[in-house]
Amino acid sequence: MPTSKRGDGSPLPAAISTTGLRKSYGDKTVLDGIDLRIPAGSVFALLGPNGAGKTTTVQILSTLISADGGRAQVAGHDIATAPDAVRAAIGVTGQFSAVDGLITGEENMRLMADLHHLSKREGRRVTTELLERFDLTDAAKKPAQSYSGGMRRRLDIAMTLVGDPRIIFLDEPTTGLDPRSRHTMWQIIRELVTGGVTVFLTTQYLEEADELADRIAVLNNGGIAAEGTAEELKRLIPGGHVRLRFSDPAAYQGAAAALREVTRNDEALTLRIPSDGSQRELRSLLDWLDSAGVEADELTVHTPDLDDVFFAVTSSTVTGSTVPSRPGQHQEDVR
Repeated sequence: MPTSKRGDGSPLPAAISTTGLRKSYGDKTVLDGIDLRIPAGSVFALLGPNGAGKTTTVQILSTLISADGGRAQVAGHDIATAPDAVRAAIGVTGQFSAVDGLITGEENMRLMADLHHLSKREGRRVTTELLERFDLTDAAKKPAQSYSGGMRRRLDIAMTLVGDPRIIFLDEPTTGLDPRSRHTMWQIIRELVTGGVTVFLTTQYLEEADELADRIAVLNNGGIAAEGTAEELKRLIPGGHVRLRFSDPAAYQGAAAALREVTRNDEALTLRIPSDGSQRELRSLLDWLDSAGVEADELTVHTPDLDDVFFAVTSSTVTGSTVPSRPGQHQEDVR
């Protein structure tokens, strides 16, 4: 995973930054002061329930619609005062494909090259390279409407890359794809980031964010309810524990009597000990077992996943649920 700092410790430049970003539609406030900083060459995932404002955020940052308030810079350009410079630096792939199904994949690519004012020679070169890169060469002469969902999505991203953008917005790019096609798309995203591209990803697939993102933010009720790495977010939610299973009843009884805050299962000879799953806590537990001469047959670590985080910070039914908006900072009510 890319780091947020250079080798000398100084922070990487922000590919995208927002301060107090706001947007309303009539009486409905969609974004109510969004602050983000996304380092160059990283994957940032924005999660949230349907209608939370994920697509609105992408539309504002890609200059498709204007914000009601706040400021944002993309690729070093202010979205309000330099929208043309922003558009020249970015690519956008939405959940609904921009592919024209009536023409071939190759023709779709050349049309995009024309829109970027590439010469015919350069357009042909870029088209050939990208079709090969996305494994579409054999289908290049076929109408795009004959492509599978995964092929159309690959073609859509290939078209986005014609202009060689350094920042790409992927708005729910794997919606409707089968698992194999989704994993292929994940590999494409990883390769883009390896090449220095910054990816702003919105998704409803929590596994996708867990797999790909350097940082994740959960958008809810107009604000960022939680933000951090996947591991940081998981540690915000209680419920993590270590499970010890014994075959020797005497060892089980001894461990149960000595350990604090333990939940017993006398029938299964298992103990459940609250833990955040950190290396420090696990080492401490293992050291204790060793010094006490207690041998467990099995030790498993259970930590909350992003599903737990998502439901905890977006549920309006959990009274008093709190989670830090940014790990290590103050807590705020997320209701």
